[in-house]
Amino acid sequence: MGVETNERKRRVSLLKVPIDIIAPKDLGLFVYDLIKDEKEHNIVLLSLWDLLRARRRKEYRNYVMNASLVIPISKSIISGLRFLSGESAYRYMPFDFIVSILTSLEKREYSCYLLGGKPKILLKTEKNIRHTFPKLRIVGRFFGSFKRNEEPTIIQAIKKASPSLLLVGNGIRGSEYWITRNKDSLGKGMRLWCSDIFDVFAEKKKHPSRAAFEKGLDWVGTCFQKPYKFFRLFSYIYYKLLLVIYKISGKE
Repeated sequence: MGVETNERKRRVSLLKVPIDIIAPKDLGLFVYDLIKDEKEHNIVLLSLWDLLRARRRKEYRNYVMNASLVIPISKSIISGLRFLSGESAYRYMPFDFIVSILTSLEKREYSCYLLGGKPKILLKTEKNIRHTFPKLRIVGRFFGSFKRNEEPTIIQAIKKASPSLLLVGNGIRGSEYWITRNKDSLGKGMRLWCSDIFDVFAEKKKHPSRAAFEKGLDWVGTCFQKPYKFFRLFSYIYYKLLLVIYKISGKE
């Protein structure tokens, strides 16, 4: 298993997909390092399903491989990493991770641009973020489901605003692929995709309980809302088989 290190994080590989190991105490300083670098930096919140997707879809794999930070959010990734290499990684709850990022940005009065969600949801999100992080500068927002001919104007507005963080949620054509497909036009700063983050901030959707998250059951509630996701059980079995094959063959 190849290992890439720097001062605050270690990058390892799980089934040929990168995973970053970074302690919560180092996260804020790492964020500042990215901002001071004055380049574009994608941050990926990687679930087990995303990991498997990165193995089979070239565009998504390139998105993950080129990300500045790949954060594991699935318990199965942590246990798989430990099974193959004995490595221990930090797992983050998506909402808590984003709150940590926004907290770090607020401390130095950095900025954020909000993109995605329905108009009322986005407005409520902006209001709640301004209330919770009063020193964080929100330098722009635009709801999702915008028309294709509006896209160049939105991209230009983001580049001109030059936010420290571009936070992207549901409603954007192409989802997280939108970020990588427009990476050369968005300007510098961090970009982070999280599908339902605006619904959570707007209090229209609850994030999983900490108890469910710690037990690795945070996906169950989503399956009851969208029963077709129960078929992910077959992907989980496939993942376990891959781990055994890699362990026996010594591929990593």
